[in-house]
Amino acid sequence: MEFTRSAGILLHPTSLPGKYGIGDLGNEAFKFIDFLKDAGQTLWQVFPLGPTGYGDSPYQCFSAFAGNPLLISPDKLKEEGFLSKKDLAKLPESTPQKIDYGKAIEYKKALHRKAYNNFVNDSKKLEKEFDEFCLQHKTWLDDYALFISAKEYHNGDAWSNWDKELVLRTEEAIKKLNEKLKDDIRYHKFVQFIFFRQWKAVRKYANENGIKIIGDMPIFIAYDSVDLWAHKELFTVDEEGKLTFVAGVPPDYFSATGQLWGNPLYKWKEMEKDEFLWWRKRFENLLGLVDIIRIDHFRGFEAYWKIPGDAETAIDGKWVKAPGEKLFLTLKKYLGDLPILAEDLGVITQQVEDLRDQFNFPGMKVLQFAFGKGMENKFLPHNYIPNCVVYTGTHDNDTTRAYFEKEKKNGGDIFTHLQKYLNYYGDNVVFELIRLAYSSVAVFVVIPMQDILNLGGEARMNFPSTLGGNWTWRFTWDQVEKELSKHYKDLTLLYDRPPGEMPEKEEIITVDE
Repeated sequence: MEFTRSAGILLHPTSLPGKYGIGDLGNEAFKFIDFLKDAGQTLWQVFPLGPTGYGDSPYQCFSAFAGNPLLISPDKLKEEGFLSKKDLAKLPESTPQKIDYGKAIEYKKALHRKAYNNFVNDSKKLEKEFDEFCLQHKTWLDDYALFISAKEYHNGDAWSNWDKELVLRTEEAIKKLNEKLKDDIRYHKFVQFIFFRQWKAVRKYANENGIKIIGDMPIFIAYDSVDLWAHKELFTVDEEGKLTFVAGVPPDYFSATGQLWGNPLYKWKEMEKDEFLWWRKRFENLLGLVDIIRIDHFRGFEAYWKIPGDAETAIDGKWVKAPGEKLFLTLKKYLGDLPILAEDLGVITQQVEDLRDQFNFPGMKVLQFAFGKGMENKFLPHNYIPNCVVYTGTHDNDTTRAYFEKEKKNGGDIFTHLQKYLNYYGDNVVFELIRLAYSSVAVFVVIPMQDILNLGGEARMNFPSTLGGNWTWRFTWDQVEKELSKHYKDLTLLYDRPPGEMPEKEEIITVDE
């Protein structure tokens, strides 16, 4: 799919301002879209939108299809009559610029239960729409609602620790569980109904204002997920849930033992039997929520690092060929030309590049990786091709300001190279880098909100391979200077990335059962 020259901002909805402890899909989301429009932006990139599990990472979700209940707006629930003013009178304890997930989860769950009870007591309100939603999403929603209900029943324990009959999903055990947790299951379906309803309103408003949403698709699923529990035959586990092989990456100059991610891998030959039906449903579902899909760890579709399930490090893995070409040809056959961006960072072979280019997927360029003798020349803008997306940094890096302040203090070649390349020796290095990104030939430029606001290391989103304290950053409107939107709109005009009308969407063929 051909893209037009555009500019945008990377900001997950959890990072939006608001009074309920975590950013959500309420009025602040609409206000942010107004800011994007005023700033001449036509892209809003977000992280995966699924329900987060242990560690709060949007890249480790309980479902590859469901939405994150924490993003549901209490204000919108009140507007629809599901909550009262009294229900929202008590606010959670929180700080404006940091999420306390424990408190946010407790607070939101209580509100969702109240909203559901009010829905039940006034069953005529949206009942038909709710039933239609449940029918439309039945292929994943039934399993998801049962899984989350069962997980709560088992005090949050992983599914592999449940009773053996439930682990094996015997017909009798599933039937009994469905009956036992009937009301909880309907409640979780209602929560998903509200999420999808609120998100689609946000997306509709974005599209009406000329803004496309870039969504994120992690290549792998989480172990503790309904996807694995309900479809063990598609993943590298035995019927009792023991991992036979797991995902990761081999040793490199970052780690002598590689990275052991622990995610189950795909049984690709099994998936090919029905022409990748699970993948087709997954892409179709995400395209119902976003306009463009960024695929995380794209190289895994060409070949993946296969590690024994009982390994303690990633050393003993091996590269195994993946059917990426077959998969994307099949997706094209059923869904047409898909708007896909490929996260092609890391050790990328010619074969990975060939797969990316065969389907004309734009790859990623990151300016933080460009400068200094030990970095990669391919990230310097004079080496770009138009079919790519340029970022100042990613969610796994420090903010651009913090990164280069550290390099300046270190006195190495990175900061010196940066100054010479920019021909800039002042203090506002971050903006000059953003200007560089805008001026490049890259079809898309997407800047993290932290860099738009020129924030330091306190605004870093994630420290890879660590648990706790990640994904908590939020911005406040008092950080947004009065002339900021005009500043960026001028950039879009100067470098030919102006806002325009949204093109009509191509019809997506629904996946058959």
